[in-house]
Amino acid sequence: MQILQRYFFRELALNFLGVTGALLAILVIYQLGAVLERAAQYQYPRGVVLQLFALGAAENFSLLLPLGLMLGIVLALGRLYHESEMTAAQACGFGGARAWLPVAALAVTVAAVSGWLSLQFAPQAAARRVALTARAVQAGLAEPFSAGKFRSFNGGNTVIYGASTSSAGELQRVFIKQTAGDEVITTVAQRARRQAGPDGLSQTIVLFDGERYEGVPGSRRYRLLKFAELHVPIVPPLPLARPERLDEMPTATLLRSAQLGERAELQWRAGYPLMVLVTAWCAAPLGRLRPRQGRYTRVWLAVLCFAVYSNLAIASRTWFEHGATPAFLGLWWVHLPFLALGLYLVRRRA
Repeated sequence: MQILQRYFFRELALNFLGVTGALLAILVIYQLGAVLERAAQYQYPRGVVLQLFALGAAENFSLLLPLGLMLGIVLALGRLYHESEMTAAQACGFGGARAWLPVAALAVTVAAVSGWLSLQFAPQAAARRVALTARAVQAGLAEPFSAGKFRSFNGGNTVIYGASTSSAGELQRVFIKQTAGDEVITTVAQRARRQAGPDGLSQTIVLFDGERYEGVPGSRRYRLLKFAELHVPIVPPLPLARPERLDEMPTATLLRSAQLGERAELQWRAGYPLMVLVTAWCAAPLGRLRPRQGRYTRVWLAVLCFAVYSNLAIASRTWFEHGATPAFLGLWWVHLPFLALGLYLVRRRA
């Protein structure tokens, strides 16, 4: 029987890893687009982008484990039943508690990983990402202008270009385009240098010997200004200052808090490993197939069950944070209907 248990555990684990890997790929694509958009907006250095991307994916990886485990179990059992391997194993006496042991072993392993991710690693990754983002913004602003390359600020409303640089590090033959509503301000100068503000974030471009054109494209009214020296302030799109988010707070801090929001965050984190166990409890009987049923027959039921489960969990957190749920219930009650559903499926197919 140990050979069969190892075989079924391997099938379950391979399907779980395959489904979770596919979900992770979708998450990676989403995270990559978001990180690249922010990197272009805030002028992040290239070396920081990959770190921010990895930290963002690590924060949300625990979200994938319950769904990956549920679909992995249903897919694995669907194949075993469809190809009559489970029927042959049952004919050899492989049933009852022995059949549940591989599922339980995989569920406990995944729950332990989920608990470590949600309670310890994800908050650390969130705090690390925030600190790295702040440093990336400062490093991006401090990066020198390169000759022959356009540099944009304010979401593309300010564009700066220098044809070359002098030995003193000044830009030569400089072009600046600024957009303010319908008005376009175009400035050209023979040379320019950058001055950083005392806060290390604000900057000023000092232009020498140039002209400035202000007006609305398509109209005949333009203003021309010739100057020997002109200061153009650059206002980069800095992230707004905000208090520490709940997902960045250490779990130990949440344990000492009595605030509803922080208690909800603590129970939300602790709910991930519990959700892993509950989804495995429901997936095992859900994956059983009748004769002549296709191997993917129950997949849509698993997806529907998890969709209801996850959305109910999100709703329960909102209700708890707004005081609509009694404090003693917290977020724990949301798991009870699905425990009952799993028990019903087990007894129905027993």
